[in-house]
Amino acid sequence: MSGQPRFVSPFHRPRCLAAAAAAPAGKAKFTHPGKAILAGGIAGGIEICITFPTEYVKTQLQLDEKANPPKYRGISDCVKQTVNSHGVRGLYRGLSSLLYGSIPKAAVRFGVFEFLSNKMRDETGKLDSKRGFLCGLGAGVAEAVVVVCPMETVKVKFIHDQTSANPKYRGFFHGVREIVRTEGLKGTYQGLTATVLKQGSNQAIRFYVMTSLRNWYKGDNPDKAINPLITGTFGAFAGAASVFGNTPLDVIKTRMQGLEAHKYKSTLDCAVKIMKHEGPKAFYKGTVPRLGRVCMDVAIVFIIYEEVVKVLNVVWKTD
Repeated sequence: MSGQPRFVSPFHRPRCLAAAAAAPAGKAKFTHPGKAILAGGIAGGIEICITFPTEYVKTQLQLDEKANPPKYRGISDCVKQTVNSHGVRGLYRGLSSLLYGSIPKAAVRFGVFEFLSNKMRDETGKLDSKRGFLCGLGAGVAEAVVVVCPMETVKVKFIHDQTSANPKYRGFFHGVREIVRTEGLKGTYQGLTATVLKQGSNQAIRFYVMTSLRNWYKGDNPDKAINPLITGTFGAFAGAASVFGNTPLDVIKTRMQGLEAHKYKSTLDCAVKIMKHEGPKAFYKGTVPRLGRVCMDVAIVFIIYEEVVKVLNVVWKTD
């Protein structure tokens, strides 16, 4: 009868209610910033131990100014001369400074990225590529100021010091102490502007590419799992894009942090002098070894990061 209330079975809900109840299942999962900090630190430490020799060669080639004349004829010659003079361990000179910095660097990077991205995702939890670019930019600037600039300055001074007839730094802590004693704390912040530009653009490009590729791969299913090999491939593409996009900034940053940084009055002055005395090709010195290192770097870091986060999601409940 029309005057009696109609019984509705709980198993036959209206279609709109059923869709609303099912919606949360399709929402992308957020990563807690605390997990990102821990996973990023672990990933950064492992990665640098694997790829440091390529960083060493890249830095030596960038410091090898054409006007000197150059000491090295190329990548293989740099490796050969280093091994002949200092043994295989010579390729790891400066590793300690980079290792001490790589752990907090990656921790800050991923922690800040996840913090920003969690606030910029849409109602379904999806982060589009443009917002991924902005989050990556913020992460890059944060890691540059907090960790990268002092770490890179010490690393470059260590590597450059090895080319001297009488190296003056006996180790990481001795080197840091000597730099601070003779130049003050600002001695570990040489090339800050160039470092901020480099790291900001680095992470903006990398996270833009990673976000774009992940969104493309997952399509309409935000819960779709990504195989570690695919993550690594995406990371290698992201790394390559950042190398071609900002190697000139990396060259300027390296020159501003070397032992002869006093020759330059500013970041702009450094760029002008490189162009004037060495030509535009000098801005891409060390591109090949940097390309090899960065592609491995980004691929390894993203693989390890994603896998560590999966483990943390099991043992550390934050929802």
